[in-house]
Amino acid sequence: MEYKKVTDFIHDLYGAQDFVPLAVPVFIGNEKKYLNECIDTTFVSSVGKFVDRFEEETAKYTGCKRAVVCVSGTNALHMSLMLAGVQRDDEVLTQALTFIATCNALSYIGAHPVFIDVDRDTMGLSPVAVREWLAKNSEQKNGECYNKNTGRRVKACVPMHTFGHPVHLDELVEVLNEYHIELVEDAAESIGSLYKGKHTGTFGKVGALSFNGNKTITTGGGGMMLFNDEELGAYAKHITTQAKIPHRWEFKHDHIGYNYRMPNINAALGCAQLEHIEEYVASKRETAKAYEEFFKNIPEIEFFVDTPDTRSNYWLNVVILKDKEAQQNFLEYTNDNGVMTRPIWELMNRLPMFENCENDGLNNTIWFADRVVNIPSSVKI
Repeated sequence: MEYKKVTDFIHDLYGAQDFVPLAVPVFIGNEKKYLNECIDTTFVSSVGKFVDRFEEETAKYTGCKRAVVCVSGTNALHMSLMLAGVQRDDEVLTQALTFIATCNALSYIGAHPVFIDVDRDTMGLSPVAVREWLAKNSEQKNGECYNKNTGRRVKACVPMHTFGHPVHLDELVEVLNEYHIELVEDAAESIGSLYKGKHTGTFGKVGALSFNGNKTITTGGGGMMLFNDEELGAYAKHITTQAKIPHRWEFKHDHIGYNYRMPNINAALGCAQLEHIEEYVASKRETAKAYEEFFKNIPEIEFFVDTPDTRSNYWLNVVILKDKEAQQNFLEYTNDNGVMTRPIWELMNRLPMFENCENDGLNNTIWFADRVVNIPSSVKI
């Protein structure tokens, strides 16, 4: 049986006889040292040297001018959209093939998603589909883009780099510039991923990272905003720390602020993790290569690989089954035989909160939803 070959291979790959989880964090460096330092100094909350250090080192690693930590990736994306100028009743172009956080973040503002199809070679938002939808459904008024069907302003576009695979960013940037739409990258899954040598999350107005427990590096929970505009980054830091005017004892505030501050103890974990990120990405890419070679001999299962102009972190590895029935059979067999697998998320347009949102038909999106399965993807040290 082909499925038995798959589970046997995965058990051997990870050296686990009983159970292979989907993705677990690894701690091989200074995590305990830095956490103990936080406890010893009592700086465990939102003030402490590790917060500043984590921001500075992430900015350096990704190549952006300023990075600002948040308590979660969802918070980071919420702030990113606000800072890009998205307002209540604006529309945001995005993909239905994504984790719920993408749509939750824009919903906090009162904005509306418009779901555009993904590309077959990236599983991410398709620049061609975006252009086609805009050509048919939008018009320009005073240098801004409006949806002719609803009359709402189309202010931003949020591609999500699915499972760490970058979308076609050059083409997407070109389309959005032509239509005066801000790019906000949902790079929650793609720390360590590069598009033409440049880190994801650094192509638009703002990019958002996630450091959830199953991500390539983790702070337990947490997120980060990436900016190419230092002034906008400084403003983001201000409003995410309750917009308090610095003073030794007074508590005065000059904007509506948000308590999105990452605690120092989480940032300490992040600093230790970041020290090994290239090792982690290399490990994940080696695992992906092993999967790619193995599945070449399994004719009814395709392993999904990155495009030639990208370096994916392969956050979660993907196999594509021949149809919905095969997908469900594969999920049942693997989970019954000690290998944790899962399908792609329920598509956003199929959830009750977003089922009435406009979409372009989503042909590729639906095709993936019926076939994609994530297989174990932990870093192997």
